[in-house]
Amino acid sequence: MIAVLLAQTIAITGGTVYPVSGPKVDHATVLMRDGRIAAVGANVPVPHDALRIDATGKWVTPGLIDGAGQMGLTEIGAVPGTNDAAVRNDTVAASFNVAEGINPASTLIPITRIEGVTTTLAAPETGLIRGQAVLIDLDGATLEAMLVKSPVAVVAELSERTKDAGGGSRAGAAERLRRVFDDALEYGRRKTDWARAQIHPLAASGADLAALGPVLRGELPLIVIANRRSDIETALRIGREYHLKLILAGAAEGWLSASAIARANVPVLVRPLDNVPSYDALGVRYENAALLARAGVKVALLETDTHNSRNLRQQAGNAVANGMTWDQALRAVTLSPAEIFGVADRYGSIALGKVADVVVWSGDPFEFATAVEHVYIRGREIPLKSRQTELLERYRKLPPTY
Repeated sequence: MIAVLLAQTIAITGGTVYPVSGPKVDHATVLMRDGRIAAVGANVPVPHDALRIDATGKWVTPGLIDGAGQMGLTEIGAVPGTNDAAVRNDTVAASFNVAEGINPASTLIPITRIEGVTTTLAAPETGLIRGQAVLIDLDGATLEAMLVKSPVAVVAELSERTKDAGGGSRAGAAERLRRVFDDALEYGRRKTDWARAQIHPLAASGADLAALGPVLRGELPLIVIANRRSDIETALRIGREYHLKLILAGAAEGWLSASAIARANVPVLVRPLDNVPSYDALGVRYENAALLARAGVKVALLETDTHNSRNLRQQAGNAVANGMTWDQALRAVTLSPAEIFGVADRYGSIALGKVADVVVWSGDPFEFATAVEHVYIRGREIPLKSRQTELLERYRKLPPTY
């Protein structure tokens, strides 16, 4: 049955299409075949056997991409048995890949995708070097059916939360991170000596040091979570020293170092609604994303709370309210994260040959009152149902009371 659905040709007709990789197209058709975009434009011929979806008066965009969270790895935050995103008591866990902890049946997945989010990061949490993140589509009964890219990046953190990894000091944490990188380089040069125990003790296990090899060769990005300006600048400094393909995440005080981030050509993953000062980010402000974009930084917007990933479009709308242009915000939840995570050849825009992750909206997706009318993931229409909608239908009419 699934194979039949994937082979079906679907034509979304008459809508205003926002391809992201090009200008909007009025009264356009998006043709999807075998899970890919077969054509898009104002004068696309529709095959006689295609399933037509009338989108007249509607807005059509790529599916949204959320570059944060632990989708499929957590169910109830307060119940440890439902959380699989961390290797506990291990501050260096570079070899830990979260993929096989993902639960395709997670109840958070339907909740998220019916709000237009079709692809998310599933990232490890806790530790100086947390492990390897993967990118997944929010459809599929198996891990193999969901995976977009594994790994996408290794995740590290420089903040008040990781000071203990350096003996209680930010400087100590940065020094330990450098020591691990140095030892990973030495491990790569002297694997045979390491196997024969003919080398001094190294700062992490062989598996973790080996996992850092692609990062240190520039083949795999390192996502560094850093919010305070000094931590951001430490991350940039380490990135320069080791020639890393660096991605900053959080970056609550990023606007204070926007020019330095832009010069380093480092992209940033930002949550626009962060506005509560802390000792880790006294300078946080709503305009952060807009100021970074204005400085020439590639910005992707995200929702860090996995249970609220469905709110990604509200995050984007608030970024617009605080200085981003509408086009910048749409790109920041579609094509920019696809570019940052190395999948823009397949994801992030409505273009010929790309994966058919497409959403039909009743209006502007960043307006609170706008509804999702159709969601397609890899060309398959997703039922707009979740546990919440089922409960709504079940209790829409309460039984009489006597």
